[in-house]
Amino acid sequence: MFKLGLTGGIATGKSTVSNHFKELGIPVLDADVVAREVVEPGQPALADIVAEFGDEMLLPDGSLNRKALGAVVFGNPDKLAKLNQFTHPRVQASMRAQADAYAEAGTPLIVLDIPLLLEGKNAAGADAVMVVTVPKDVQQERLMARNQLSADEARKRMNSQMPMAEKEQLADFVIDNSGTIAETYAQVDAVLAKLPH
Repeated sequence: MFKLGLTGGIATGKSTVSNHFKELGIPVLDADVVAREVVEPGQPALADIVAEFGDEMLLPDGSLNRKALGAVVFGNPDKLAKLNQFTHPRVQASMRAQADAYAEAGTPLIVLDIPLLLEGKNAAGADAVMVVTVPKDVQQERLMARNQLSADEARKRMNSQMPMAEKEQLADFVIDNSGTIAETYAQVDAVLAKLPH
């Protein structure tokens, strides 16, 4: 089974490409979805978070208070590292288990949708990496519109990530998402034609 890693930068359109794979019937394992699942009530990661950061990390219904947690870990590298210790190994284990199930079922191609795939040195073991990119000014405009941010706030968020030029250098396939959706899909389809599926 071939594992295609899908990544990009904030507001570059990774979800547009991810949705295209889903429309084509190609399984997509989304790290963001799995990350939410591992902190649901009853999961060990949530218990670890509460034990480390306190009961105020829970909402009245017993679910994670993401806003409270964000306030604790944002801008505090030590606390963020602690949170990542609780969540990252569990996310990776869950994605591995799902990938193994697809492999056993004889699925020829799956997509690993992982925002920090390259920052994590491809710990997921993707066979090839696809990076979705747009020019910096387009990225900033889209981010400002999507999240109602000022230019300065948008730049700060973009600058907190690995530069897109660096991601493009590390990619096997680069998808330029600055044109129409049809143009983006055509690029993805051209890559798919080279992969087993």
